[in-house]
Amino acid sequence: MFTYPRAAGLARLLTMVAALGLGGAAQLAFAQQNQTGDLEVLEVVPNFYMIAGAGGNIAVQIGPDGVVLVNAGAANRTDKLLAAIRKLTPEPIRYIINTNADPDNVGGNAILAKAGQAFTRNVGLATVLSTESVLDRMSASVSGKQAAYPVDAWPIETFITKVKSMYLNREGIQVISAPTAHSDGDAMVFFRRSDVLVAGDVLDTTRFPVIDIEKGGSIQGEIDALNRIIEIAIPSIPLVWQDGGTYVIPGRGRICDQADVVEYRDMVTIVRDVVQDLMKQGMTLDQIKKANPANGYRKRYGTDSGPWTTDMFIEAIYKSLTAKK
Repeated sequence: MFTYPRAAGLARLLTMVAALGLGGAAQLAFAQQNQTGDLEVLEVVPNFYMIAGAGGNIAVQIGPDGVVLVNAGAANRTDKLLAAIRKLTPEPIRYIINTNADPDNVGGNAILAKAGQAFTRNVGLATVLSTESVLDRMSASVSGKQAAYPVDAWPIETFITKVKSMYLNREGIQVISAPTAHSDGDAMVFFRRSDVLVAGDVLDTTRFPVIDIEKGGSIQGEIDALNRIIEIAIPSIPLVWQDGGTYVIPGRGRICDQADVVEYRDMVTIVRDVVQDLMKQGMTLDQIKKANPANGYRKRYGTDSGPWTTDMFIEAIYKSLTAKK
């Protein structure tokens, strides 16, 4: 298990490697160790872990009541994920909280739930919790088509309120709805005593935010959700030079703090505003793409190939702004 609690600390370590004269290959090998090996398990705070490499990032809270998971990873990585959890603790999985209905977050629901034990039933089945919209997506009730997932993978506990509150492992847990952000069913999970906020796919440090217009996502919902994270997270003030404050676990990528989320929110807002200004000038979508409104951030977050390109992000912003009229 690799224990390195801060993303900022990792960045400093990579900078030190470069300063000591170790080449870019050494930095790359360190930074990409999760991509070439098995799952990476990071201790965020005592009894709280992030597991990367099983799909989207997975949060693991451990305590006397058992295990609470945020997300279940991809279906083809479930066996490795369960083995990693078992290495951390023999306690049963009690809750699996899904932050959305994406396959890399819900693919392991069925197997992990069967490996767990709910409080209220005498059967080996953990409780899967989500917003009502996630259940609608997984059961295909919103489309009328055949369900994409079997019944045993569906959430069995849902909520439609702004916040679903629980108390497990001696701390308050708030599951916070973030509608119309990445999709129409997003949720963020705040562990109050641990001071860890799991952002789901609202925050993705590896790329521009994925805004799924067809599934109810929008640029304004995305910005609203990022602002909500910033409101909840506490920065390490006044001792800003020390690791501290609220830890924020993104859907993918490194662990963040409030300042990282502010920077990401500002980036999204700036690109949105540039696209909006170009639209006011009468530009078409193709013209806006050619104008490269995300130019200042393209090298860090963008790509011209793969499942989520820079042009797709610009198009999602354009469609969001057009739909508002």
